Amino acid sequence: MQNPGLYDKRFEHDSCGVGFAADIKGAASHQIVKDGITILKNLVHRGALGGDMKTGDGAGMLLQIPHFYFSAEASKAGCALPAKGHYGVGFFFMPRAKTARIKLENRIRNIISSEGGQILFWRDVPVRAACLGKTAKDSMPFMKQLFVSFNDLAGAALERRLYITRRSIEKEALKLKFSAGDFYISSFSGRTIVYKGMFVAPQFENFYPDLKNKKFKSAFALIHQRYSTNTFPSWAMAQPFRNIAHNGEINTIRGNVNYMRAREATLSSPLFGKEIKKLFPVVTEGFSDSAIFDNTLELLVSAGRPIEHAMMMMVPEAFGGKYHISEDKRSFYEYHAAFMEPWDGPAAIAFTDGIRIGAALDRNGLRPLRYVITKSGKAIVASEVGVLDTAPEDFLEKGRLGPGKMIMVDTAEGRVKKDNEIKSAVSRRKLYRRWLEKNRVELKGLFQSAAAVKVERESLAVRQKIFGYNLEDLNLIITPMAENAQEPIGSMGNDEALAVLSTRPQLLYKYFKQLFAQVTNPPIDPYRENLVMSLMSFIGRERNLLGEGPLHCRQLKLSHPILTNADIEKLKCADIKDFNSAVVSMLFDPRKGSGELERAVRIL
Repeated sequence: MQNPGLYDKRFEHDSCGVGFAADIKGAASHQIVKDGITILKNLVHRGALGGDMKTGDGAGMLLQIPHFYFSAEASKAGCALPAKGHYGVGFFFMPRAKTARIKLENRIRNIISSEGGQILFWRDVPVRAACLGKTAKDSMPFMKQLFVSFNDLAGAALERRLYITRRSIEKEALKLKFSAGDFYISSFSGRTIVYKGMFVAPQFENFYPDLKNKKFKSAFALIHQRYSTNTFPSWAMAQPFRNIAHNGEINTIRGNVNYMRAREATLSSPLFGKEIKKLFPVVTEGFSDSAIFDNTLELLVSAGRPIEHAMMMMVPEAFGGKYHISEDKRSFYEYHAAFMEPWDGPAAIAFTDGIRIGAALDRNGLRPLRYVITKSGKAIVASEVGVLDTAPEDFLEKGRLGPGKMIMVDTAEGRVKKDNEIKSAVSRRKLYRRWLEKNRVELKGLFQSAAAVKVERESLAVRQKIFGYNLEDLNLIITPMAENAQEPIGSMGNDEALAVLSTRPQLLYKYFKQLFAQVTNPPIDPYRENLVMSLMSFIGRERNLLGEGPLHCRQLKLSHPILTNADIEKLKCADIKDFNSAVVSMLFDPRKGSGELERAVRIL
């Protein structure tokens, strides 16, 4: 679907408030739901208002499925729900037009039947729209909950079947030309359910009467208050999503999306088999960076990785040689860097798989996350302190997450896990350290058998002119870099004409423009940058993202992407198993017509 006007949905980001309250022992109660609503209200300043001063950018809550409450609702509809965990609940944002809604419901019924499922009953979600602002009310969808079962599937097997079914429904809706504004599935799970919308926090509980019912119980409540810094608010893009709530922005999102699209050809998993193709495309392009992050996390978790493992892959902590971390942990991060690029940017992310709930901070630590653990068995994590009143005598522990750190409540085990325990266990699940030592190939370890590269100084000026270097490049950029080993000082921004419009030869990199982060990012000081930032990259065959094995890290490690002539000679002469090198000509004859470049590329 093309973007209307000049607005491009790819530029959607968020800067918001996140948090959760959880009963550490996993005991479901209505008090936890009330605590979640209180946290949401106390983070209202992290949201934003529309022009009508009543429409919020978005607020929502992710909860465990309240089995006894829904069982009572099913009884009213003349239906009996299966045992807890043996059915799934979908929360659907549907078209308001009845004819379109009936058409969609019929298609959904057919898809669920073809996937081997049975519809137990539909439920119209009770809402009170009077509390909404005009903008939110005008765009409000019709809300329905769908209860389904798949024979006796439960647990992870049921989650995978619901995931496949949801993707099939979403793709069918696209065929019918329904956009996210017409149709959206907030959640479809046997463990969790998401209530969200275009609210200011105080409107949230008034809009959904379900949340005020004392029978509505959960062991945790994950909340999100949205401030859509440079995007349009919408019902679909309100958070939480299906696994996460995110404060910040993923600055690398365009590259992340391209990588995920490219690797779909190699994705496979015994848990999905041939049905994995039903999940493609994995990411929903045009959605916000947070939504796309959630898409990818959902795939990794559904394919069998624990959610804390998947989070460590996507949001790694700094693991350079200057950091004092265990070799097991360092090896884990380097191993996974060979086939999963970091989702970088200032990020505070709360996450859950329905059993474990936690939070993680990006490796720069540019978003705040505070936590409190009480003697009464409650864990509270939020963007700031004071979101939930706690008696002084009930404090057991309080603190904040540091850069790259993680905290998690495991309701199955009934305890809080800190960063070291979580990451030590994950980094020792497989022999990552041994696999890396045996299979990693480093450029500095290659010996150059060819003659030393000769520099033709006589023709240097001619070649500089051919490749587009001018005196300004040489004097103001290259010379300071060579003399001081630092980036040259320059002005903020670049007002040069676009290289593609120039009639003169231009440097290759001038055809590419840096996408700067939005203004909510604090500046990075050079000391932090030296510690946290890395230019390390890998080249070679990338293997199946959903698998793990010794050959996943069988790649050439580069400490930085700049290759000298000597480095190139090493690669040309290297004799390494599983690696081949070839010299490819970059030349084409422009006198043969405008299609000559394309023809030359296709010959490669």
